Amino acid sequence: MVNWVEAQKPLLNGLMKMAGVVPYTLEIEPGTKMNFWVPKEILKKKSRTGKPAKPDKPTKPAILLIHGFAAEGIVTWQFQVGALSKKYSVYIPDLLFFGGSYSDNSDRSPAFQANCLVKGLRILGVDKFVPVGFSYGGMVAFKIAEAYPEMVRAMVVSGSILAMTDSISESSLNRLGFSSSKELLLPTSVKELKALFTIAVHKPLWFPKRLFKDFIEVMFNNRKERAELLEAVEVSNKDVTIPHFPWKIHLLWGESDQIFDFELAKNMKTELGENATIESIKKAGHLVQLERPCVYNRRLKKFLASVHSEEKLIQ
Repeated sequence: MVNWVEAQKPLLNGLMKMAGVVPYTLEIEPGTKMNFWVPKEILKKKSRTGKPAKPDKPTKPAILLIHGFAAEGIVTWQFQVGALSKKYSVYIPDLLFFGGSYSDNSDRSPAFQANCLVKGLRILGVDKFVPVGFSYGGMVAFKIAEAYPEMVRAMVVSGSILAMTDSISESSLNRLGFSSSKELLLPTSVKELKALFTIAVHKPLWFPKRLFKDFIEVMFNNRKERAELLEAVEVSNKDVTIPHFPWKIHLLWGESDQIFDFELAKNMKTELGENATIESIKKAGHLVQLERPCVYNRRLKKFLASVHSEEKLIQ
């Protein structure tokens, strides 16, 4: 029987290639490979020896789009690629155990994901970029910013937090009516996926039961490893410190986000200090970039333009 979600992948892949990005697999270290969607202009067909050539450096300012926990890279950012690729070199990874990425390393922390992304970008010739992190990807983006501040131009974060402390985890799960992050983010049935989808959007749309079932089969593989990722993301309150980030951080939020609500975003802005700015988008929930893509893209591009304008003035 045809899986309709799987069957639509070639169409989405084709649309991404038309928008200017192509898939490229990198060996980050022995036993660890990551799939990236990269600007097609950086890839030469072959070197003079006939082997695949080393990718060129990006020709435009680099943007790294980091996905969340429920879907891989281009599914999460499908409406942003075309909007950004004319002015920016867009890189979209599949985090470890999503899409085609995997590792035999036992480290499941957001910091390890961050290290792998940076190693991958360096192989791709990127030495400075703007990470745009959504949900789980936002936590990975903060780890990049903390460990590699010299590579970061600015940051954009949507529906995420600096770290998933035990107190935030407990209060959020209690408010949503779930006993664990695994129960919320690793659904095993159509009923559980519908519950997650209802929470994640401002106004749920109807989809046939078959489509939900197919989505579970395609998007929720590597369950053991993903459960370990969820365990590794939670930290004790006493272990959290707020780093000083020297560049602009823009918090771009769905006003109706139920998973990480807008009050949490406002508190985070205060913690991050004067370099942080915040915007909310009406009639949008946690999946803001998918629900209101035109508004999201407009605000994202406005922020990116301001960052690069300031850089030109400094230069």
